[in-house]
Amino acid sequence: MTVEPFRGSTWPTLGVELELQLVDQESFDLAPVANEILSEIPDELRESIKRELYLCCVEVNTGICRNVDEVGRDLAGKLAVTAERAARNGARLAWGGAHPFAHWLDQPISPDVRYHELADQFKDTLLRQMTFGLHVHVGVKDGDTAARTCTRVAHYLPTLLALSANSPFWCGRPTGLYSYRLDVMGTAPTGGQPPFLRDWASFVKLAERLAAVGCIKTTKELWWDVRPSDRHGTVEVRICDMPTDLPSVQGLTAFIQCLVHHTAEDTEYEPAELDEFGRLMIRQNRWRAARHGLDAVLVDPASGRNESVRDEIQRMIVGLRETAEKLGCGRWLDYVRVMAERPDGATRQIEVFEQTGRLTDVARFLAGEKIESEVNLKT
Repeated sequence: MTVEPFRGSTWPTLGVELELQLVDQESFDLAPVANEILSEIPDELRESIKRELYLCCVEVNTGICRNVDEVGRDLAGKLAVTAERAARNGARLAWGGAHPFAHWLDQPISPDVRYHELADQFKDTLLRQMTFGLHVHVGVKDGDTAARTCTRVAHYLPTLLALSANSPFWCGRPTGLYSYRLDVMGTAPTGGQPPFLRDWASFVKLAERLAAVGCIKTTKELWWDVRPSDRHGTVEVRICDMPTDLPSVQGLTAFIQCLVHHTAEDTEYEPAELDEFGRLMIRQNRWRAARHGLDAVLVDPASGRNESVRDEIQRMIVGLRETAEKLGCGRWLDYVRVMAERPDGATRQIEVFEQTGRLTDVARFLAGEKIESEVNLKT
């Protein structure tokens, strides 16, 4: 395996990937109709609307965008096309990190050769990963900057997870976690918390050694929470659950763009490798964010100080304000403030279930129906 040359950019461009559930219009169970949908997609959108591992999922990607408003316009058009083609095939799009009651054993996988090779290699470790995430790419100037930025933003990844937490149910039961998706994804041998990367050469050396011993075939199989993307010339943040709507996607995208760019531009800061306590605290924070969502209390990996994730987000917004104005996403950073003040997606799913007692209503909520107002009318 050869790592491709890093294609850097002078502006923090954006690329956003949405993994969306396909649910049946009547039962709201998962509907494996990705092949039918993609067969009807216009040729000009075939690189933007794709299959994923399971046929009950469709991935919708932006082109290269300059700002968050452009991301919204790009995705809105593609989502409309995808939703219309899904409706033709008796399905709807649903937003969330996991389906509330469908079981992964019942779902057919995509016909792509790569997915079948990975399934044969990893077996249930991969096959049980019937989850749905948000991936955000941010352009940086070179490979050294990408590697250092991945190391430095690792501190803040649990905060992003807490803000996006939206998968409290798994295979028909409440899990007690707000992001059970993270627990499912955590079994991958090349996933989870990223390693310490000092520069591009350290990333290339690590990737090539992993390939040499048979752990990976390409860098796409490094399923870390954040990773440098040699093919795209970006820092790719992968930890987020799929939130409940497009505005939340745009808010998270703005937060990530500001965080990555602010970190990448601070050339005087050289990341110090965390001691064992610091590494364990990042791992602990990942679990706390998955367990409690926006109600989590996180530990600073360097100082050991506790801080509620809601307070941390508000503090980060203040620190990133100047960057947001430079990038033209100030109003979307303000939307993050709103997201941090209200219940997270997982809490809203749990509330629907507590009010109705039906996981089908949770799935209807993820498909965009206003379950809460209907329940209030009944009561």
